[in-house]
Amino acid sequence: MTEPPVPAVPASLEVSGLAYAYPDGHQALFGVDLTVGRGERVALLGPNGAGKTTLVLHLNGILTAGAGSVAVAGVPVAKRNLAEIRRRVGIVFQDPDDQLFMPTVREDVAFGPAASGLRGPELEARVTAALGQVGMAEYADRPPHHLSFGQRRRVAVATVLAMEPEILVLDEPSSNLDPASRRELADILRALDITVLMVTHDLPYALELCPRAVILSEGVIVADGPTGQLLGDEKLMGAHRLELPFGFDPRSVSPRHVAP
Repeated sequence: MTEPPVPAVPASLEVSGLAYAYPDGHQALFGVDLTVGRGERVALLGPNGAGKTTLVLHLNGILTAGAGSVAVAGVPVAKRNLAEIRRRVGIVFQDPDDQLFMPTVREDVAFGPAASGLRGPELEARVTAALGQVGMAEYADRPPHHLSFGQRRRVAVATVLAMEPEILVLDEPSSNLDPASRRELADILRALDITVLMVTHDLPYALELCPRAVILSEGVIVADGPTGQLLGDEKLMGAHRLELPFGFDPRSVSPRHVAP
């Protein structure tokens, strides 16, 4: 007897022909195509004004495509699906103070799941698990404004993880972090079993954490491939205003330091 075919698992993210113009007529995206598989960690790179933020804002329906489509785990990003899409796509902003506003860390992390209807022991378990993933469980009863900047960023990540999203989107996750906090966050992100899209100008951080990178420039994807390969292409980097720190050679990064 022939076994029935195993149904294909939808990609975490499927963007097809995405185009968008702002009300003032500025065209920010021109037919972007991007597929991100489940569990991938992908760096979204590009100069200022390339369209990175515009693309990210389409992922959870803050902006609506002028043309093309976006789907998260097979669910179209459309008005009828917005509540589900916003649960599935968690965005961690560059400034953690933009998403921490409750009296305690515990209440901040509980806010999203509670708003979705979670209560009692199930809510407490979700909060405890999310704080454990970012190493902040012992700070659950502290006011967020008493924490260091790096700790607040980790709590901001926990607020998103508590929603059990399909995709974790990080906007400049390493900005304003001291070296120790930068390393701690990298260790946390490497350990997560989740799809990650990381928007960053920190190219060494992208190389450390994301095996794959996509370069967006002037509203189109101009390169998509292994991060080290793209960063080592001097002509490509120069053409799209991307610069590595002085003296940094992407070929010098040992493979054991690159996310698997």
